[in-house]
Formats: sequence, C-alpha cells, structure tokens
Amino acid sequence: MKALIVDDEKHGRAAIRLLADWQAHGITEVLEAEDGGRAIQLAEAEQPQIVITDIRMPGHDGTELMDWLQAHAPHTKVLVVSGHDDFRFVRHTIRCGGTDYILKPVEQDEINEALSKAVAAWEAEEQQRNRLTLQAIEVNQMRPHYADKLLTELVQASAGSIDALPRLAEELRLPPQDAAVCCAAVLSLAHLDEAVLAKYRSRRQLLLFTILNICSEILARSDAGIAFRHLENTDEVVILYWGEPERIGERLNAMNTGFCMALGRRMHFGIGSAVPFPQGVTASYQAARQALWRRRLIHAADGHQADGHQADGNQAADGLHAADSLHYAERCTEAQSRALRLTDAEEKLRLVVFSGNPDRIAAAAAEWIEEAVSRLPDLTAEQMRGWNRELGWMLGRWLDDRPEDTVGEDPEQTDAAAAVLPVDEEGMLSLPVWKSSFAKRLQAAGRALALAQAQAAENHIIRDIAAYLDVHFADEITLQDISSRFYLSREYISRKFKQEFGVNLSEYLTRLRIRQAKLLLLDPRLRLQQVAEMVGYQDEKYFGKVFKKLEGMTPGEYRKTEGQANQT
Repeated sequence: MKALIVDDEKHGRAAIRLLADWQAHGITEVLEAEDGGRAIQLAEAEQPQIVITDIRMPGHDGTELMDWLQAHAPHTKVLVVSGHDDFRFVRHTIRCGGTDYILKPVEQDEINEALSKAVAAWEAEEQQRNRLTLQAIEVNQMRPHYADKLLTELVQASAGSIDALPRLAEELRLPPQDAAVCCAAVLSLAHLDEAVLAKYRSRRQLLLFTILNICSEILARSDAGIAFRHLENTDEVVILYWGEPERIGERLNAMNTGFCMALGRRMHFGIGSAVPFPQGVTASYQAARQALWRRRLIHAADGHQADGHQADGNQAADGLHAADSLHYAERCTEAQSRALRLTDAEEKLRLVVFSGNPDRIAAAAAEWIEEAVSRLPDLTAEQMRGWNRELGWMLGRWLDDRPEDTVGEDPEQTDAAAAVLPVDEEGMLSLPVWKSSFAKRLQAAGRALALAQAQAAENHIIRDIAAYLDVHFADEITLQDISSRFYLSREYISRKFKQEFGVNLSEYLTRLRIRQAKLLLLDPRLRLQQVAEMVGYQDEKYFGKVFKKLEGMTPGEYRKTEGQANQT
C-alpha cells in the first residue's frame, strides 16, 4: 500500500513521515509532493491508496487536489492536515469524500488513528470492489459463450460461421454484411512481463476480464467494433474494428491509456489490413497475429522503432511510445533465417546440467544467449517463442531418458514462466530476465535428473536388501541386522522398503518364508518340524500359527490338500 504526503513545507512533510507508524498500517511506500500539481502527477503515476494533504499551498492547493482525486481516483482515501480551523475547508473535505480533518500541530495518536480508519475504509471498499468484480466475472461466465464461440469461428474461417452471423448481428451490433470494411487487431497476455503475470497468476480470468472491459468501453464510444476472447488461443484478445481504418491506431492507443491506469502497462497490438466484412476477417486476423509475433523485441540502434515510427526525445524518456506498441501487418519483418538453433548446443548444455552446478548452468545459459542475440540483432517475439518451445522439447527428451520407475521434478511444471516472453515493463527484451529464466529452467531439469538418479540409487539398494533376504531367509534376521549390513538407518530402510514393495520388511520376509515352506511341504519325507527349521522357524507351533494366518489352513492341512490334488 502507498501513501502520499502533500505539504509545501518540508518540515511539515517530515513531521508526518516521522509520527505515522507506516508499517503497522501496512503502508510500504511513502511519497512526497510539495504542492497539488506535483501531487496530481504522482497520483497518476503511482496510484497511492492514501493521500495526506495540506489545504493552503502555492499553485494547486489542497482543495484542487481533492477535486481532482474525486474525479480521477475516487477510491483514494484523503486525510487533510491543516493549520486553518475553517468550516469551509472542512465542508469541502467532507464533500470530496475525505475521511478526516486534522489540525496542526499534529499529534502522533491522532494521525495514526486517522490513518487506521482510512486504511480500514480503503481495504473494506477494495474487498467489496473485488467481490463485485468477481461476481461480474461469474455472471459473465454463466452466460452462454455463443458470441465468443461464433466470433472465434469467424476469425478461424470455420464452416458455417458467416451463415450464423445474422442471428447475433443485432445483439453484437455487427455491421451489415458486405457494407463495411474491417480491421482485426490482436493482443496477447504472453507479451506482458512476468511481474504483471505473477500478480494475476491465480486470477488470470480477472486480468482478461479487465482488459476486455477496457477494450469494450473504448469501442462502445464510437460503436465501431467488438472485442472478444479467442477461445482457442486463450491468452488472446481479438478486436474487430469496422470504423474508419485510419483511426484504429487512435482507438488502440486509447485502450493502452486505460491499461496504463488499470495495470500500469501498455499492451502490444498486431494490426491487420482493412478487408471486406465478414469475408476477409480471417485474413486480417491472421495477418494481425503474425504482426504481433513478428514484432521486434530489441529497439533499433539508429533510434527508429521496429514498426517504422520515429520516437522523439521526450516520448522515449517517458518509456514505451504509443506508436511503438502498434505493429501493422504491412510493416512487420520477415522471420529471421539466421537464428541459432538451441538443439545445436544440446550436448554442451546437457553436460553442464548433469553437473548440477548452478553457477556453471547460469554461465552456459548466458553464453548461449549472448551468441544468439549477436546473430539476431532484430530478434522477434516469434523467434523467442520458437526458442521457448525448442527448450521445452529438449528438456522433455532429457526427462524421458529417466528410468521408468523414478519420478523427478518436471521443470515445465515447476517454472510457471516457461512460456512467458522474457520482456521488461515495455514488452521489450530484457537480457537479465531471459538469462535468469533460461538458467532456472535448466537448473530445474538438473534437479529433476539428480532426483531421478538418487531415486534409482535408493531403489537399487532396497532391491539389494530384498535379494539378500531371498538368499538368507532361513537365517535369524532382524531389522537391526540389515541396518548394520547395509549401513542405513532402520527408519530409512523401513520407509523405503515399504515404498518399493508395498509391505514392510518383516512382512516381506514372512511371506518369503511361507512361500518356501509351501514348496517344502510337497515333499512327504520332511517332517513339519524340519520344514519349520528350514525356513527360519525354530518353534513348530509358531510356524503353524503364521502359516495359518497367511494361508487360512495349518501346514498339515495344506500338505494333505496339495497331496490329494497331486494324486488326482
């Protein structure tokens, strides 16, 4: 949670920073502004949950700041700290939704009590907002997916999709057939950085719902398009725009403004050419998707952007320029043919992975990446996705080579970021992120292989113990004897033996002895006492009890029954 202190006097800001127990209120970041104008800039960029502001300040004062917050950040909780005991200011604070009005000089208990109330109010409202959002998602999910299904089939040119359009044309506000042109645009969650995806890892539906809502809100203003989730490529949102083709960039930039407010990120869009609706939609969608994945992940060295736009100094300083996020099909680059194949280095990587040394693995990953980047200065998202898949196939082959009776860690399951592009907040290649994720996947494979080897070794030892029992079953054997002979603890032997054979060691030995006894009982020349001693029982009566417990009859009854059966 973030807080913003606004006061034109530095000592006033310092006093509040010192008196408030930020940690107790769950506030991890405290920002400062010297006037309302700077506070508005910080509020737009940082989106603090709590604002503590003075009233009288040069330039934009506290009342103007509260007016702006009420209009643009209504969920923000405002505390006013002022030296003016003026009812007009108090009334304005209440009218703008302020939670408290504190007079200077500020008392420690007073500011902390006000902070506690503000934080509690914000958290309660946030929980309610989340509940309402989830309810909206659930309601939306309960509705038939017919529209998304129809539109997915349309962009995939599935049979009958165009014929079915009239049934939903009015509900979806689709344009009349053969009376409009249409451009398709595509965005994908795979092009977001790991920080955002990690935040929504267990709430992917909420992320998609937020993005779709923003897209739909922008399109609804001009009633010139529709956004939907592609049901086959589930991380994709597809936009069909049938307004003026030259204005699609303006609409997409407006969506990115909304994304920045909601997610703190812009999205990259692939944009297809204008085509007749609905017959040409499939071609425009495919071109848009290709443009998105063929976008460059590295800024061109000469200052020109990948899609042909020139970025000026101010825009570049502010991060990702709006034009940089739009990738038109007619401007996308061809797939590179000089790409370094990951499988060419498979043997070298496999050897270093088998070493199990994290430093060596990280160094090998970094070395391969540096060589790959040097060969492809115009690295595309498509090429990166290809390497991700190639690495997945390679690791799969390594793990398939494990013994069938061992189970190890699956690096593709343990590394949730395996399929994510290694990009920064702007969606451009981040070498540190790439090197880290590459090394983590290799290290996970190394742990899986090491675990498999350890399990194989453990299983081998347990089988050696079983082989020893097979030979020495007639001896007087205890678990302590086995522990001493094989230099393993009794607890470890008991646990692993049960895992391997499904029974504990003593039960295994008992069954082995009775199985041998049944063979010996078929020889009528052997007395029961002799049979008992030959399989490790010195007490004939005890042998009889054990035998009957397992076989349901005494040794004598078994001999008689089997003897009669052999005679017939």
